[in-house]
Amino acid sequence: MTCAELETRLHAYLDAELPEATAREVAAHVTGCPHCGPWYEEQRTLRAALRERLPTFRAPDTLRAAVRRGLRAAQAVEPPRARIAASRWLAAAATLVVAVGGTWSLAMRAVASRTVGDEVLAAHVRSLMPGHLTDVLSTDQHTVKPWFNGRLDFSPPVEDFSGSGYPLIGGRLDYVAGRSVAVLVYGRRQHMISVMLWPAGTGSSAGPAVRAVQGYHLLHWTDRSFTYWVVSDLALPELTNFRSLLQQAY
Repeated sequence: MTCAELETRLHAYLDAELPEATAREVAAHVTGCPHCGPWYEEQRTLRAALRERLPTFRAPDTLRAAVRRGLRAAQAVEPPRARIAASRWLAAAATLVVAVGGTWSLAMRAVASRTVGDEVLAAHVRSLMPGHLTDVLSTDQHTVKPWFNGRLDFSPPVEDFSGSGYPLIGGRLDYVAGRSVAVLVYGRRQHMISVMLWPAGTGSSAGPAVRAVQGYHLLHWTDRSFTYWVVSDLALPELTNFRSLLQQAY
């Protein structure tokens, strides 16, 4: 299967509408193609975000009843008048489609504005699975910082805040906002804190300064050197205090 053929089949594949043999060809292509594989992941992530975040609306009972009455009336009248009645209902339906399209466009923009934050949160939650928290496990900043050398195109700042109750646990690599990023891991009692950072001006820096999602808090800012995302299930006042420590140190 070529890339051009995949473009005409990907959405049907995501909807599970392809014959089994064609679906296997698509799966094999997206697994091995460096161009189509990332595009497939982007589409799959977008669809998941839309299903999770877009509101679902049910037509009001009054509108449903009015549509049924209009259809019955159109069926009962003479053919010319039926065509006129049907055209009126089609016009009303078109108006509804335009309204829904506007809502869809707004929702798409809202989802896009949250994409980086969603990636950050997903990466943090994924890191909490056994064996995923750190690539380098150390409380020594002089061990963690050199570990990133040769693995990234920048050198992340690393500090230990054990004296303030936020000990350094280690670091890892992740992929967020279209690039490889450094992740510094800190602890606070039984809570884990992920600090994701990359050079300012590379990748995406869009996102709200503070966001709460399903018990997690995300803090975001950009200074002259780096874009930062901090995420944890720690209480917001403590996480805000941790952000202050980072900003003072860096």
